[in-house]
Amino acid sequence: MPATLTLQSLPLFPLSAVLFPDGLLSLRVFEVRYLDMISKCRKAGAPFGVVSLTKGNEVRQPGAQEAFSQVGTLATIHDYEQPQAGLMLVRATGTQRFRITASDQLRHGLWVADVERLPADMSVPIPEDLQGTAEALQRLIQSLQLKADQPGPMPLLPPWRLDDCGWVANRWCELLPLPVALKQRLMELDNPLVRLELVSDVLTRTGITT
Repeated sequence: MPATLTLQSLPLFPLSAVLFPDGLLSLRVFEVRYLDMISKCRKAGAPFGVVSLTKGNEVRQPGAQEAFSQVGTLATIHDYEQPQAGLMLVRATGTQRFRITASDQLRHGLWVADVERLPADMSVPIPEDLQGTAEALQRLIQSLQLKADQPGPMPLLPPWRLDDCGWVANRWCELLPLPVALKQRLMELDNPLVRLELVSDVLTRTGITT
């Protein structure tokens, strides 16, 4: 078996959201701890870790405690602008999931962690009984493409892997208005087929698919 890939002192960005592999993340950064982090990651071409908050707020409050999930997703910066001093607009892409093995909060408030990377989803073809879930996503993508002349970027990045359980499940998890805790549980699932089955149940209950 290959040795577990690890990262030490990975800077973390706790959010009231869940980032999935191959997902898009748009950030409006203004806190000093994150301005410095994003600047260093961008210059070094290094990733940062996105974890979902379980306690506390995205913006640091005096005396407030922060807690976050122990499984997150690496994010790499692919678009960046600084329209004014003290403000960064960042777009990043989710890559690989990780599990935190140790974490520490630095004096200026930034969290860093030692992490082990989790295996990527196995490529699992979509079974016949779940094809409706992929077809509904394809229709949504086509609808979004027709509106491509409207302001704002597409919420999904190509290539469209509409034949892959994990990719389709992850995109629906991002698009559906699910509770953050449920999105976190779905992201942590190691079996992409099970993740897609659970997402398909949600789509059926909401009438998006039949």
